[in-house]
Amino acid sequence: MKRGSAPVSYRLPRAAATPAPASLPPAGLSGLDAAFSRLVPVVSTASGHPVTRTWHLLDNAERLAELGVTPVGTVLCVHGNPTWSYLWREFVTAATDAACHGGEAWRVIAVDQLEMGFSERSGAVRPLATRVRDLGELTDTLGLAGPVVTFGHDWGGSISLGWAVDHPDVLAGVMLLNTAVHQPGDAPVPAPLRLALRSSVLGSGTVATPAFLETTLALAHPPLPAAVKQAYRAPYRGAARRGGIGAFVADIPVHGAHESAAEIARISGGIRDLTVPALMLWGPTDPIFSDRYLDDLVDRLPHADVHRFEGAGHLVMEDVDYAAAALTWLGDRAVPAAAIAAAASAASSAAPQVAVSVEQGVDGWAAGERHPLWHYLDELQNSDETALIDMAPPGGGAPRVVSWRLLSRRVRQLACGLDRIGVRKGDRVSLLVPPGADLTAVLYACVRIGAIVVVADAGLGLRGLTRAVRGARPDHVIGAAPGLLAARALDWPGQKISVARFPRAAMRALDISATLAELIALGGDEQLPPPPEPGDTAAVLFTSGSTGPAKGVVYTHGQLAAVSHALFAQYGVGRGTGLVAGFAPFALLGPALGARSVTPDMDVTKPKTLTAASVAAAVAAIDATVVFLSPAALANVVATAGSLTAADHVSLAGVSSFLSAGAPVSEPLLAAAARLMPSASAHTPYGMTEGLLMADISLDGIREAMATATTPGVSPSALSSAATATDAPAGPGGVCVGRATATTRIRTSALDAQGHATGELSEAAGVTGEIVVSAPHVEDHYDRLWLTDRAARSGAVPGERWHRTGDVGHFDDAGRLWVEGRLPHVITTATGVVTPVGPEQRIESVAAVARAAVVGVGPTGTQQVVAVVETRTPTRRVALADPGLAAAVRAVAGLPLAAVLVVPHLPTDIRHNSKIDRTRLGRWAGGILSGARMTRP
Repeated sequence: MKRGSAPVSYRLPRAAATPAPASLPPAGLSGLDAAFSRLVPVVSTASGHPVTRTWHLLDNAERLAELGVTPVGTVLCVHGNPTWSYLWREFVTAATDAACHGGEAWRVIAVDQLEMGFSERSGAVRPLATRVRDLGELTDTLGLAGPVVTFGHDWGGSISLGWAVDHPDVLAGVMLLNTAVHQPGDAPVPAPLRLALRSSVLGSGTVATPAFLETTLALAHPPLPAAVKQAYRAPYRGAARRGGIGAFVADIPVHGAHESAAEIARISGGIRDLTVPALMLWGPTDPIFSDRYLDDLVDRLPHADVHRFEGAGHLVMEDVDYAAAALTWLGDRAVPAAAIAAAASAASSAAPQVAVSVEQGVDGWAAGERHPLWHYLDELQNSDETALIDMAPPGGGAPRVVSWRLLSRRVRQLACGLDRIGVRKGDRVSLLVPPGADLTAVLYACVRIGAIVVVADAGLGLRGLTRAVRGARPDHVIGAAPGLLAARALDWPGQKISVARFPRAAMRALDISATLAELIALGGDEQLPPPPEPGDTAAVLFTSGSTGPAKGVVYTHGQLAAVSHALFAQYGVGRGTGLVAGFAPFALLGPALGARSVTPDMDVTKPKTLTAASVAAAVAAIDATVVFLSPAALANVVATAGSLTAADHVSLAGVSSFLSAGAPVSEPLLAAAARLMPSASAHTPYGMTEGLLMADISLDGIREAMATATTPGVSPSALSSAATATDAPAGPGGVCVGRATATTRIRTSALDAQGHATGELSEAAGVTGEIVVSAPHVEDHYDRLWLTDRAARSGAVPGERWHRTGDVGHFDDAGRLWVEGRLPHVITTATGVVTPVGPEQRIESVAAVARAAVVGVGPTGTQQVVAVVETRTPTRRVALADPGLAAAVRAVAGLPLAAVLVVPHLPTDIRHNSKIDRTRLGRWAGGILSGARMTRP
């Protein structure tokens, strides 16, 4: 709590103390089944003599009895302020419906706290300790036996946790929506609550007027329907009914002398001893209970499953389908009634465990060929060979050459300096440094001391980067000037460390506590703490955000070591290799591979800024034999090839292999790049942030696959035949990504008619399904995305770690994998599912079309297919395609099209400049075809 504050006396209007009996809610409230409502009189002896208070609550026990089912346990739901049990209506209904359909039967009790909702208004003051005791008296009256799972929101979270601490004998789990049990001493109470607590505002804002209630209802995303708002208002009409709201606000313990401070301290301390399963479902845009409070709860309940719903806020239960999430978790984690005696041990076994494969070694780094990421930094610490080159160093000037000796020493000094200023093993460090020598040294310094690096590149854009950094909740931020300016302006968390030194006033303004130069000086003795183990978390790497908010992907040290081994095993990238990396993650892996690496002169946030001349210069700088470029960068390299000199061509001729991945790469583009590097073997690996190298195919392999493909629409010859196929749709087509790498297994899970991947894992040819992968270098889990992580693991072989990629594709008869698109982009028509990539490829064969996207419009199961195209001669505005273009597109599409739309540009992600969010584009197309304004997507 905030320290040093004097006690405050909060005065509420006289109407706040007006007694009123409990009652049932009025009929017809939106979404509330009146059959669940009941009144329960409870006798309390806390005052020394019996007093009866009547509660209103929602309870599905009678409905379950009618169904003839025995509950496996009870979920005790506690609302906060200024809501009531109505907020749990969907959960009560969903739990009851699940029991009706043969699922686990959970009794759900959702209370109206005394003075709130439709429970009795006694006029008595009810501080936190009293409310916890009230809840205990109610459950005693109900004869509630175990197992019980508590579920709380807002201040109901604290109260439910207080009950949990007091009832360990029946407690089976805890679930929480946005709430808090502790106010950090270095942070103020959230601004909305500070305002409500002002003596000039408290009475008028919470009781005399409905301002506090209305402000809370306005926090939903999207806005609540009018009928739902009316239901929330129902028990609080008139000042005489709102006294509990004001009293709840007044009970916020904002200082140590507050009446409820001791109770909140008891609860916050007591939950550290809870070993039962825990779930936190969180709305990160909450202006009251921000991620700061989630961090505190996770610190107290480190075994908890956490899911942050991006875009959701304080009323997370109104923003997302929290009921389905909670019931799913109960089915996975909660302790059945017969096992209540073993609740503690069952909870321990249910807690997420760090997966370490046998190959990675479970007894340190002694397992075979696996090495920690800093292995070559130690082995080559006395070598003057080149480790890396910055082609465009900060401040300009000639390329910056860094030897292994210097890089190794700087990493050790920075690691020691970080340790000296308090960066510890397990701390999260957000790196907002452009690719180059500084970023490489800082990253390896962090991983050497066991700090967890958070890498969310600037390619996410400012909004996406902000969401990622705040979501990762770093303890420290290391940045260059742009990153630090953004961190200050947008109030990103964490201690700030600067790459460069600024004037003293700027250092203060940016809240910079140290510079890299100061860390190097502090770490001059190079006395390092013990290194991390293979199973320790090493990094949180964010996805591109191309099909939704970027996700944090968690890797252990062992898994990242396996990534570097996979690159070595597949391509021979290792000691002595010269590596040009036009894609930042691979530049950072250079030192782990023992390769000398160079980042070409380019803006990493804009892949299309990479030119052929820049690649040639980078190749020449280190005598590179391997080049890695993103498809968007590769396209611009090919487009700017005319500027190459004779010397540039000589340099590029020395490249023995080049790779391009991150998005589909067409055969013509790969072939054009191969002509620039005539001695190189051209490859396009298939992978994702969650697994950087899953499959591989060479240019020759692509040509062979196209020549032998039997699927209509895949090969160039099939394109022409598809143009005349009017009686049958063309096959799925797709991009051939080859076969699994040496350390990887790939399967597909067949799609059903609704586009869901429900099939068993299989290698069967010709069956379109979700692509599922397994390898030692597959990520460990998603960061604070329990539902996403669960979905990515579903259907896996017991005892093995598999990852559902979200991509869809099929194997051909030769065992090669073809990618047909993303699972969320599958179109479900009345005649079956359609995957987008094949039709898009066929449409892009039309001479006038530069790029195409195929999307579904309408309800699932009866969607219509719409093509959205960019033309080679750019159009200035959105329009229906002219009759000639529309006819040409329909002729090759291989399936019926409801419409062909032309746009100036298809919207793509920032990192790759190529991935299209077809779900969003489909919504846009649906609006256009329904008569909306012809705005750009």
